[in-house]
Amino acid sequence: MSYIKRLVEDELLAKMAASGAVLIKGPKSCGKTETATQYAKSVLRMDRDPQVPVIMATNPQLLLEGETPRLIDEWQEQPEIWNYVRHEVDKRKSKGVFILTGSANPPEQVRLHSGAGRFTVLQMNTMTWQELGYSSGTVKMSDLLLGADIDFYEPAISLEWIIERICVGGWPTLINENYKNASNMNRGYIDLLCEVDMSQVSGVKRNPDKVRSLLRSLARNVATLVDNKTLEKDVKINEKSELSRNTLSDHLDALSKLMILYEQPAFSPHIRSSASLRKSPKRHLCDPSLAVAVLGLDKEALLKDIKYTGFLFESLATHELNVYAKTNDATVFHYNDSYGFEVDAIVQKRNGEYAAFEIKLGVGYIEEAAKNLKKFVANIDSEKMETPKSLNIITGTGMSYRRPDGINVISLASLGY
Repeated sequence: MSYIKRLVEDELLAKMAASGAVLIKGPKSCGKTETATQYAKSVLRMDRDPQVPVIMATNPQLLLEGETPRLIDEWQEQPEIWNYVRHEVDKRKSKGVFILTGSANPPEQVRLHSGAGRFTVLQMNTMTWQELGYSSGTVKMSDLLLGADIDFYEPAISLEWIIERICVGGWPTLINENYKNASNMNRGYIDLLCEVDMSQVSGVKRNPDKVRSLLRSLARNVATLVDNKTLEKDVKINEKSELSRNTLSDHLDALSKLMILYEQPAFSPHIRSSASLRKSPKRHLCDPSLAVAVLGLDKEALLKDIKYTGFLFESLATHELNVYAKTNDATVFHYNDSYGFEVDAIVQKRNGEYAAFEIKLGVGYIEEAAKNLKKFVANIDSEKMETPKSLNIITGTGMSYRRPDGINVISLASLGY
């Protein structure tokens, strides 16, 4: 299978030009190593070379020798290498010397240096629909953040096809894999996560059954504002299992270190109403296919439970927005207030400009979503902050078009960066 270009590559090149070392981090199997090898001239695989532990104990400097850029893959297997890389960057005073890849965040005692000339960090996700060729990319995030007039129309796609794509996910190794094989491989991913990765990441032996119970609870509550107390109750009721608050918190931290858990932060605009803004993040798994896998669901089960499939679709759309936002120097938030009013996603650039998105799997909720977006704009205190550059409804089964009121209805199969 030939290599498929990833959207993060331009950012990778820019960071290599700006700093001595770039750390590419992301969940296991999202494609970090494959992308890094496109730019590396020598490779050290820390998790595969049996000589690495011996050399680390005797002369670690040898591991840094090689043509540059030098890729150090799965560097967290020997976290002490970080300081040797840092000192080598200081010594050489060159840019783009090392690329480090890892499927776990650095230990707390390792301090990331992000200043020019040392380290920069690049977050990588599983593949988007545009990268996979499922989306035409006709509707560009860059245009939506500018508020540009967009003239577009594209036909709808089927619900069954969308569900199948959710089940397979955005894993590079599953491209062209049939649906049933992909589902089995995703369940195997969950097994390894529960039985091996969660214990390895923090050096603490964890009960795989308790990890699985928590993952199932997160999957049931995907794309919601579920807090730790609710997760604790959910595990007790649905899993007939006990997770103490401290254990649950430790498990969530480990999932975050492995970049399996993604938290969508809250948006804090200036509003006219007296409502208080909720600060809790929405929780997602790094790819919605993992939620399907850990719950043991399949295409037929999701077709019967459209309400839950709607939450999975929201999580998928948030994943896509997150990647497209990053290519535009933007972040994806959500809005929720004490009156229960919410907007699914707010994409905001570093300069403050933003666009608002409602996410609906089917066309039956488009009118309601449009009213919601208009209500959100009406509640913005425009004397203190700008209103959104664009209002948008991302849909699954609907067509892509611009409504007479100026709100964009965008099929996920049309959205790009």
